[in-house]
Amino acid sequence: MANDKSFKVKNGLLAGRYLQSAGTETAGSDPWSISAISYDSKSFLLSSQDSEPRQIFIKPDGTKLYLAGGTNTTIYQYSLSTAWDISTASYDSVSFGVSGQGASFLRGIDFKSDGTKMFVASGGNATVYQYSLSTAWDLSTASYDSVSFSTSSQVSSLQNVVFKTDGTKMYANEYTGFGVAAIVYQYSLSTAWDLSTASYDSKSLSVVANGVYSAFKPDGTRLYVGDFDEQVTEYSLSTAWDVSTGTATGNTASLSGQLTSLTGFIFKPDDGTKLYAVGQDNDTIYQYSTVQATETLDLSTGNTFSFTASGATTVSFTNAPASGIAIGFAVEINGDGSAMTWPSSVKWDSGTAPTATASKEVYTFITTDGGTTYYGKKAAGDIA
Repeated sequence: MANDKSFKVKNGLLAGRYLQSAGTETAGSDPWSISAISYDSKSFLLSSQDSEPRQIFIKPDGTKLYLAGGTNTTIYQYSLSTAWDISTASYDSVSFGVSGQGASFLRGIDFKSDGTKMFVASGGNATVYQYSLSTAWDLSTASYDSVSFSTSSQVSSLQNVVFKTDGTKMYANEYTGFGVAAIVYQYSLSTAWDLSTASYDSKSLSVVANGVYSAFKPDGTRLYVGDFDEQVTEYSLSTAWDVSTGTATGNTASLSGQLTSLTGFIFKPDDGTKLYAVGQDNDTIYQYSTVQATETLDLSTGNTFSFTASGATTVSFTNAPASGIAIGFAVEINGDGSAMTWPSSVKWDSGTAPTATASKEVYTFITTDGGTTYYGKKAAGDIA
């Protein structure tokens, strides 16, 4: 045994190899991250058309905007001279009234992905109406299909309607009273984009109080619910497009710095890097960025890591040694004051993760169980 250079430490743990080197960290980004939301300082005033703006829809290429106006029960059409830049919007002097079908208290709007169908949610009678556009995305060519679907068997106060990207599912938001959890109901369309074939799936999800407007990530794995209190809350769906499998992730975004009375929002659908939200009391659409920076630290490559923060960042650890081998490592961050989100497996010495600051900081970690649990501590801060 004299030549055996391994040794055991307390509790039978083996000491890990001392790498004594800078480990590999990989920077990336995670769109659709409302916890990293930031205002773009871009907006567009809607009051010249309607004093009660509700839900909005943006054409998938970002060049057209549509507004459901609650005051006049009318849909309005706008153009964006620079795609996805709301500050370049202008009114097309094109609108389409829907009161003739019995709609009132207009609340929601959605379009078929090719722009040839439009769906409007009426809060007054909890009914969704279907329209055709003979020229795609041109509201002046819209006509009523004489097709509607009542959600009143489930919903007493219909606030929003949104469709699955292939038109085979529809989701309706119900406002159940101030301060009370709202509900999202799920429906199926046996023929895609045809409301006459809709039926209730007997599936729903109780969501945040006053949560009346919804949007989905295009793969159906995340649901976002906006409420009258200017907050957007994220839910994860363990089965895509099945709202009954939804659970809150804990990620939220407050938009109260810009708007009051959130009544509609939509994401840039192709990459989730932008969010557009309507403030009813401001009569204005505001534009936000929704990208979370990520840093992945590979523990097999070293035990010291360093990176410079660039906005809110999610940190993850990979390739921890096998259970029973102890490894410690240090992370140096040149902070910019943005939030750091650490793995949920970290147990902090103070019970909560330290608040990041706009300075250089050093954190230390140790794991002994293969990365199931990490013990973390802020070792130094405000380093000159």
